[in-house]
Formats: sequence, C-alpha cells, structure tokens
Amino acid sequence: MTGATATVHAGTTLDRIKAAGSLPCGINIEEPEYSTQDAHGNHSVFDADICKAVAVAVLGSNAKFTVVPFRDEQDALTALKSGQIALLATGSPNFINTASFNTTNVGFGFARPMFYDYQGFLVNKTMGINSPQDLAGKKICYLGGTEIETQLQSYMQRENIRWLPFPFEEEGEMEAAFVTRNCAAITADVSQLAYERLGFKSMAKNFEILPDVIAKDPLAPTYTLDDPQWAAIVNWTVEALIQAEESGITQANLAEIKTKKSDDIGIRRLLGLQRGYGQLIGLDDAWAARVIEAVGNYGEIYERDLGSGSVMKLPRGLNNLWTQGGLMYALPIR
Repeated sequence: MTGATATVHAGTTLDRIKAAGSLPCGINIEEPEYSTQDAHGNHSVFDADICKAVAVAVLGSNAKFTVVPFRDEQDALTALKSGQIALLATGSPNFINTASFNTTNVGFGFARPMFYDYQGFLVNKTMGINSPQDLAGKKICYLGGTEIETQLQSYMQRENIRWLPFPFEEEGEMEAAFVTRNCAAITADVSQLAYERLGFKSMAKNFEILPDVIAKDPLAPTYTLDDPQWAAIVNWTVEALIQAEESGITQANLAEIKTKKSDDIGIRRLLGLQRGYGQLIGLDDAWAARVIEAVGNYGEIYERDLGSGSVMKLPRGLNNLWTQGGLMYALPIR
C-alpha cells in the first residue's frame, strides 16, 4: 500500500462478487502427464488456497469461492477475459506475453509470483548424477518440438556440457526410457517433474529433482486490468501472505499476537490494529488477519501444498523468503 493516499471506491468486480456471495476462481487441473501445450504439473491444492485467501479478504471468514477448473491456460484466460471467473489463481506471464495468445482486447495483470516454477532435471540417483555436469555424454529425455527442448539446448550450450538428445513424441515411451536407464534425466518444469515422479511409485525414491534452473517459469495470480481496485485487492492479499511469514505470524500464533497488540508498526497495520489501512483498498481493517487465520502465511501454504507436507515434496528454493536466499519479499504496508 506504499504511496496510497485515498480510499479506493468500490469497483464493479468487488460489487459483483459481493452480490453473488462467492468468488469465481480459475485453477489449473493438469494431470500428471506431459503436454506440448502446458509444461506445468497439477498444483490445484495450492491454487485453491490462493482462491480461498482472496475470497476471505473480500467476503469474510465464512467466504465461499467457486472453483472453475481448466486444463488449458488459454481457456482459463478466455474465461477471465469474458468475466466467467474474476481471478486465475496462477497464470504464467511467460505464456501471456507471447504470440500464442491474443491480448489485443482486455489486458491481463499479475500479482507478484506466488510460485517460481522452473525447468529442471529429474535424474536417476543410482546412475551417480548429482549435478547437470554429471549428464555429460549421457542421454536426456524430453518431448521434442517444444519450448522445453529449445531451453534445454540453450542451457547446455551455456554450461558447455556435451550431452545426447533423446526426444520423444509420447510420454509413456519417454517414461519407459527413463525407468530402464536408457536416459539419465527427464527435463520439464519442476511442478510437472514432481507429479511425474509420483507415478513411479516404489521407484520414486531413486529419482531426484536437481536444484539447477534451466529456465524460469513463474506463476502468479492473474486478473484483467479493467478494475484497479480488484487488482489492488489481489495484489495486497499476496503481499499480506508473504509479510505474515516475514513477521513470524502464523495460524497458530495469530490470536496471541493480536491480543498482545504488538508495537511493531508493520504488524499493527497488517493485522488491523492500526486503523484506516483497509479502506485504502476498499476493505475493512481486519481483512488480512482473516486471511492468515483461514490459510496461514505464505510459507505455511507452500509447505502444506507443494513442499514437505505435500505429495510433491518440492524444496522451497527460490520460493523462500529473501532473508533465506529466496525471492519472496513483501512490499511494506504504508
């Protein structure tokens, strides 16, 4: 809320959501399989928590939200543009800013990335592979004719690693080559690789996702740019989740912190103990406290839905707070 000087008047999106009593929110429901159109895996649980956070901010503790599932990001953006949904929980700025989608009508805006996905390697640990350099002279599996292939070639050239390409048209054949050690690694976005690893069941323990980043692919809550107030609400809901983790506020200690009425001005503004900050985006002062109570802080959401507490077991990496070597950095509430 830095630089905000006046109350934001109610916009059409907020009015529409309040009248309906529910937030229509789009989420990704990709199956754990590869696609030439979408390199991301299924992160629908994480997406649902983002939907819930925004719904609670605007509709209160007992907020309802309607999940509208999409298997294809272009279909989701079309629904967003038409007003079928008010929010796409995690869209890809990389996708929208390419010629593959027509943005000549209503533009799209993004909150800060909530999940820094990236193209990486799933490797077979039993083959002694601990880094991309260990892939020198070995075959790497991927779906041919995709951006994944292009980015892999660029990365290996930059790193001066001589490797053997092993392209496939069918996912099943590629999996078989990996399991039988005919290729030493598969490359795709790590959210996809994590779901791919689940499919190997008892063998999954032999497969590891390397931390090395081949190419960036961030995902962020997405909205249309025709309603500045709605954009501000979505943006600041994301900032509040990150700030809560920075400030050490969790679902478990929220009530105690509110009772003690901290002297930390940032915490006071975040939790509505310092009056008048909610009105800057057209909400009451308790909106952020409700969100934290409902879904926890950003770190809690990540670990529960994508990290150590989830089936995906993705390390936080770039999704850590800036104080822990990551990219998550909340804007100050002023």
